Amino acid sequence: MVEVTVARLGLDSATNSYVVILREKAGRRVLPIWIGQPEAESIAVQMNQVKRERPLTHDLCKTLIRSLGGTLRRVNITRVQKNTYFAAMHLEGPTGLVEVDARPSDSIAIALRLDAPIFAPETLLTAMETEADDEAETGNGADRGEPELSAEQLKAYLENLRPEDFGKFTP
Repeated sequence: MVEVTVARLGLDSATNSYVVILREKAGRRVLPIWIGQPEAESIAVQMNQVKRERPLTHDLCKTLIRSLGGTLRRVNITRVQKNTYFAAMHLEGPTGLVEVDARPSDSIAIALRLDAPIFAPETLLTAMETEADDEAETGNGADRGEPELSAEQLKAYLENLRPEDFGKFTP
């Protein structure tokens, strides 16, 4: 398993679906996961540290976990099967460690709120070169920090994905 972070959140114009792009923490490979609008909104709210008057469902989950004396130790994106991604939340509480089956989108939204690490199998990650990566390799722009994907690069990547490409991600 490789630790990943949320690199971007975007809209796939080809399918009009939201996509969360996970990037390996110490590398360039990515894992795009198509998610629903409510989960995308919840992830965006947390990423941008927007305060809401009332808690969202994922805020409620955070409160429940903490109130019951639990800790979210990690989230594992476990596999993709028939274009459906699966995840497991590893929770530790007074009775020990519990693994909970969950959708990746919900798991990511909760992990962001609880500062828990997210992991994905090597087999699900795919290489994606960016202009910023090329600059970092040649020494140009290396002081800018972690490279980010431009909207055009993300769009080009998503447009080139075909449904049959998902078969190659099957562990």
